[in-house]
Amino acid sequence: MIAPAAAPRTTPTRPRIARDVMAWGVPVALLVAAVLLALMFGATSLSPARVVDGLLDRGTPLDRTIVYEIRLPRVLLALAVGASLAASGTLLQGVTRNPLADPHVLGLTAAGALGVSIAIKISADIPQPVLAPVAAMGAFSGAALVYGMSWRGGVSPVRLALSGVAVAALFTSGITTLLVTSNLSTQNALAWLAGGLFGRGWDDLHVTWPYVAGGLLAAVLLSRSMNILALGDEPARSLGLSVERTRVLAVATAALLAGASVSAAGMVAFVGLVIPHAGRFLVGDDHRKLIPLSAILGAALVIYADLFARVVVAPTEIPLGIVTAAVGAPFLLYLVRSKT
Repeated sequence: MIAPAAAPRTTPTRPRIARDVMAWGVPVALLVAAVLLALMFGATSLSPARVVDGLLDRGTPLDRTIVYEIRLPRVLLALAVGASLAASGTLLQGVTRNPLADPHVLGLTAAGALGVSIAIKISADIPQPVLAPVAAMGAFSGAALVYGMSWRGGVSPVRLALSGVAVAALFTSGITTLLVTSNLSTQNALAWLAGGLFGRGWDDLHVTWPYVAGGLLAAVLLSRSMNILALGDEPARSLGLSVERTRVLAVATAALLAGASVSAAGMVAFVGLVIPHAGRFLVGDDHRKLIPLSAILGAALVIYADLFARVVVAPTEIPLGIVTAAVGAPFLLYLVRSKT
């Protein structure tokens, strides 16, 4: 008896390899370039050699202060904020199956910012180690409210998206009311509305990164379940997926990431909306690739946006949220016209 011939082993074709290199190589190159440019330019421009000397403590004390004490922690915070918002937006778009979903539109960042605003009203000198869990708990509360409002024996993607829009409006009005009725000491909360990284340093990074790392790890672990959920509720259940449990975990992870970004930079809009679409253009809908690639692209976008905010009218800074909104708002209009 002749044994059947073994199936031929398929190897990636050259066009596919080239696409993979483009899909991952270009974003990584953009991120590396963003980090280098952000360390070089600002109110005081430095050469690459001075940047290296500042990082290695071989240059002047001024170079060390500018590069290591001021710019490096800010760049790393921008990286963390961008990765968090992009991964959060990817999860929310997957859960709601809505291309317009992101942590800002669905109210998670507004909920976190409301928590921070209340904390600042209570004590204007509240430390960053307290603000981070406050922002995370605010975002969790917003996510719970969105989920509760959309529950009717189950949660549909449409009800979840509409409830998020309503909650975003509710919390934003709450923040505005708080600011209007506040005394002068609590006007610091305005910084959380506009978004920005002015004055952030190593202490802020040390507080924020555990939340970001935990959220990103949870998002990656959820990626396979998100692929199954994308098939629809009934097909996902037939494959053994606990649909509601997956939704709860995905929304909770998105809330954790949104809260972490709010605690570091305030309400930075549209990153979670724009970046997942760019990631899908490069690698498709597979969340196992989409979530890490979105994190890379989001980090690069926020670093470039923060660099622009620092240098466009230097030495004055404009809020980071204004820059990201200038990028994201036209893209939102494009999505509305193309998807409806």
